[in-house]
Amino acid sequence: MSKYYIASIAGDGIGPEVNAAAIQVMREACGENILEFQDLPGGANYYKSTGVVVPNETYDGCVKADAILHGAAGLPGVTYPDGTEAGNDLHLVFRFDLDLYANVRPIKLLKGIRSPLLHYGDKQINYVIVRENTEGLYASRGGGIVLRDELAADTLLITKKGAERVAKVACQIANNRNGAPKDGKRRVTVCDKANILRSYAFFREKCTDVISKYSDIEADYAYVDAMTLYMVQKPDFYDVIVTENMFGDIISDLGAASIGGLGLAPSAEIGDNHALFQGAHGSAPDIAGKNLANPIATVLSGAMLLNWLGTQRGDEQLIAASKRIETAVEQATATGRAMTRDLGGSSSCTDVTLEICRQLK
Repeated sequence: MSKYYIASIAGDGIGPEVNAAAIQVMREACGENILEFQDLPGGANYYKSTGVVVPNETYDGCVKADAILHGAAGLPGVTYPDGTEAGNDLHLVFRFDLDLYANVRPIKLLKGIRSPLLHYGDKQINYVIVRENTEGLYASRGGGIVLRDELAADTLLITKKGAERVAKVACQIANNRNGAPKDGKRRVTVCDKANILRSYAFFREKCTDVISKYSDIEADYAYVDAMTLYMVQKPDFYDVIVTENMFGDIISDLGAASIGGLGLAPSAEIGDNHALFQGAHGSAPDIAGKNLANPIATVLSGAMLLNWLGTQRGDEQLIAASKRIETAVEQATATGRAMTRDLGGSSSCTDVTLEICRQLK
């Protein structure tokens, strides 16, 4: 029986609570002897006391780990001298150093959750946003200029390699799904602004080249402004959406809103050899330590971790455990006993975690 080492960085705000919930569920699904978690420090609070966001022990532990589980990072007012948030570097360091180039964000409406898009049910919103994670406009972070307090500039960067490899991830995900809810077609939608900027036209061209190599996947296109409309009007049309870094950051929050909020939205940052998993939400310091946090996004991120690691290592036991967690979460929301305050209920973080574990048993 294989044993896997998981680096666990709880981080800031509600991070410790939701990370602990995910670990409890993962252990319930896998058994006590398969996963070994090592708690590692880092984040905005750590920066406040030490002046360092990612200490050497955390960096080394994550590089050696089989996978990384992260709670949340960042706190209001904890910034670098240039005004950018310090806590964000907790995962940005690993994103770039470990080349985690594909940010995978599933958007799925769970049973028992009422979507703000009231005429859509739980089988009608189920797609994946694949966000290029190392290029685009965000590649300029730390490299932009402010000139004489009169001019500020950041650079949008897209490479052939970056566009092609994220498009390939999108196609591989589409190949392993059952197609869009509306028509069952495997479809990859390229979301860009190709009508305005050459960089996005280049991104579209390179994605199209990759999609054309998959005979059973239909290529689709949407400008990002129209995409925000379509995600509200016809979410059941979408299967996999691939897009540039900043656009993916924005539209994935809209997608999360359509399924009940960021507390239900898992996320994976994946490279060829390493991966980091965390909920798509922030650190929510206003409810930290009050047992009010919704752990589902991080629990589902843990399920994504098991699926990725099981696929990487050819371990069917991990893949099966991932599927059991996904099923248990949906059974828990369907009962109505896993509704935290953000979902209109009164369940605590502990209540939701225990209910998911009950469903696993």
